[in-house]
Amino acid sequence: MKNIAVIGAGTMGNGIAHTFAQSGFKVQLIDISEASLKRGMDTIAKNLDRMVAKDRITESDKTETLSNITTFTNIDSGVKNADLVVEAATENLDLKLKIFKQLDEACGKDTILATNTSSISITQIGAATSRPDKVIGMHFMNPVPIMKLVEIIRGYNTSDEVTKTIMELSKTLGKTPTEVNDYPGFVANRILMPMLNESIETLYNGVAGVEEIDTVMKLGMAHPMGPLQLADFIGLDVCLSILNVMYDGFKNPKYAPCPLLVNMVNAGKLGVKSGEGFYDYSESRKAEKVSKQFI
Repeated sequence: MKNIAVIGAGTMGNGIAHTFAQSGFKVQLIDISEASLKRGMDTIAKNLDRMVAKDRITESDKTETLSNITTFTNIDSGVKNADLVVEAATENLDLKLKIFKQLDEACGKDTILATNTSSISITQIGAATSRPDKVIGMHFMNPVPIMKLVEIIRGYNTSDEVTKTIMELSKTLGKTPTEVNDYPGFVANRILMPMLNESIETLYNGVAGVEEIDTVMKLGMAHPMGPLQLADFIGLDVCLSILNVMYDGFKNPKYAPCPLLVNMVNAGKLGVKSGEGFYDYSESRKAEKVSKQFI
């Protein structure tokens, strides 16, 4: 496996492209927007510069990594000759089904199709193709170049051979792949999202403030980041989307999103990406200032 196509140049997509390219793979990074591709490549370059500054890689390594990435605005052209396609588009079922139908038609019959979805059914995505045995989940963690875990999700029809191939491939990236089965939220988000949602409920019910809740979890539970800060980092819209998938999938009220989370997303307060969530990021991307609505 030498040629990897990545769909989407956003936070996860450019991180996945960076990781494969740094490991010596030829990467075709695909997005419908030239502007998005430029932002993605700029992000990769900046992240590589940080690694050079910390002596983790050399300037030559940075140059080689960037040279391994080619950008495309057309899916059919971008996936040509790809051994593996990793889709990292927006967490939207209809969009993913549309992309996978197109990939199924554009890719060679032996190409493995993976999705970086954090909650959507791999089985349902695979059913949109004529190769459900070759459809699998590769749920990378953010930031991709740093985080070791890759959650490998088997759909109902994913073959043993494809699962083994993707597990071994993940190891060549320096990652620790962990195999899980296809249920809403998989393992990572099935456990994480209810905790984040309960943290928001705790704030919503007036039990404690933003900083107090995060301090309890950081100092009391040894979490490197408080749950409200983490929700801001992930994106409150993403958290809401995942909770909705889990609520729809299990029909269990414990996964119902907190009304405060719903209101914040509707108001465009999405966390770091919008400049404000539970914290104010207008002056710094660090969670140093609580949003004025919670003071």
